[in-house]
Order: sequence, then structure tokens, then C-alpha cells
Amino acid sequence: MRRPGLAPASYPEFMTTIRSVAIVGAGQMGAGIAQAVAAGGYQVLLYDAAADRVPQAQASIAASLARQVERGLTDQAAADAILSRISPAASLAVAARADLVIEAAVEDEAVKKSILVELVPHLGPDTLLASNTSSISITRLASATDRPDRFIGLHFMKPAPVMKLVEIVRGIATSADTYETAVAFAESLGKTTTNSEDFPAFIVNRILVPMINEAIYTLYEGVGNVASIDKALKLGANHPMGPLELADFMGLDVVLAIMNVLYEGLADSKYRPCPLLVKYVEAGWLGRKSGRGFYDYSGETPVPTR
Repeated sequence: MRRPGLAPASYPEFMTTIRSVAIVGAGQMGAGIAQAVAAGGYQVLLYDAAADRVPQAQASIAASLARQVERGLTDQAAADAILSRISPAASLAVAARADLVIEAAVEDEAVKKSILVELVPHLGPDTLLASNTSSISITRLASATDRPDRFIGLHFMKPAPVMKLVEIVRGIATSADTYETAVAFAESLGKTTTNSEDFPAFIVNRILVPMINEAIYTLYEGVGNVASIDKALKLGANHPMGPLELADFMGLDVVLAIMNVLYEGLADSKYRPCPLLVKYVEAGWLGRKSGRGFYDYSGETPVPTR
């Protein structure tokens, strides 16, 4: 793994060279990806339609790096160098100047496609496009662009600076050059890649999110409460986080969006989202990011809500 601050890896002649990367969407995932990419030595442009989100993301990245410095995982000079490589993009047109543009917006197909349609007129002929979608068809997203052969899924795990895996998802038209470039790019960040076919929710979330949904059904049906369900999986299956704690960390809106993609895409009742999950999202109880989900985060220690 290359140390943060070094120049990006060189690419073989047949592959597209990536020196700059734009992240479209400055939420939790977008900020995390920006940090991971800048730590890999790339120049990063960060854009969000809500202008106030970019400085918020930069502050979040600075806080994350400060924690790493405190823990001795990096030094202040390296942290400062990472921050210096992240710049706000004033518009999508500016973001489109990067060699690689990664869409990291909300997990909503219509929103993602509208961003891609708006991006296309500003892209250079050799620009690569990627989506960080965790469940939506890469082939369908690519169809909204003028370059389905240069479009690929780069699914970073959360939190992106820490998690080692990136799922690489090829659409039906994705070229071999695009795939090889995406793999080399992810590996240059110190990540390990796995290749997934373009099926709903890919590999990780096809397995993980239905398990979370089943844990919510277990709560809904009164089999156990929040604390007992999470304790059971942590101590009985050696999971580092309980499924309800993990759902709060991911965002209950994200969990619901992925379950909806699975339910609609595979037409199997086993993927039906739990009604309790739907109610929590309707109530705005989205987990950590909203301050309440299966746990209440208003105090120093999270407290189960059921």
C-alpha cells in the first residue's frame, strides 16, 4: 500500500491515465471517497448542488484526519497535504474537467441519472465516469450518458477512508480498458477490489442488507429488543457491529433504498422491506445522521429506542 502523499500510480500505455478526480455529491460517502482519493495522491474536486455541503464535507475530512493524527496513524504534514489536494468545484462544468468523475449522490436512480445527463455536455472525450451506487444497475445509469463504454461502478464501502474493499461493477457495455483502469485506480488507493456482475445490490449489499432487514423483522415481530438482537449477533456470530447498530450507521434511508431495489429488481417476497423500517424512514429517523434510529444519539452513549 502506498503511503499518503505520494504521486498516483503510473498506468500502462493502453489504459487511461488518471491524475485528477471529481466527486459529485459531498455527503458522508462523497466526503469519505474524497479523503481516500486525496490520500492516494490525486487532486480532488468536490462538488455538491447544495453549496454549503462542500465546506461541511471539508470540515468533516479535516476532523477525520485530526483523529488519525491523534492516534498516530499519520502525521500532521501528511494530513495537511491530503487536505490541500481537495478543492471545491464551483459547478458541474468545473467538476467535469477531471480525468475521472465519480457520482456519489443519494441512492436514487432518478437523481443519479439527472446528474449524469447534466454532466455529459461538459465532459472531455477521454473522461471516465463512475458511480458509487450501492445497488442500482450500472447498465441503466450508463444509458443516461454518451459513453456507456467508459462508465463503471466503483462501490466504496463506508467509511471509505478505512474500509479496504471496492466493488468493481461492469455494465453490459463497459470496455476492458475502463475496467482495467478502474481496478488500477482502486488499487493505487491501497484498496482491494472484487468484481461483481451487474445484478441488484451487487455482492456485499445483496448479502448484508437482507440480513439487516431480517433483524428489523425480528424486532418488529417482538422476537427480541434492539439490545438483545445486536448482542446476539455480536457475541453469537462474532460480528463487530450488531445489525441494527450497523443499519443506523449506514442510514435507514439507504437500507430502505437498497431493499426496494432488491424487491423490485428480483421480484421475490423475501426482499420485502420490513414495515418498521419504512415507518422509521417516514418519521425521519434515519440513524446516526439524524440523531435517532434504532438508537437515540442525543446523549454521550447511544440508547436503544425499542
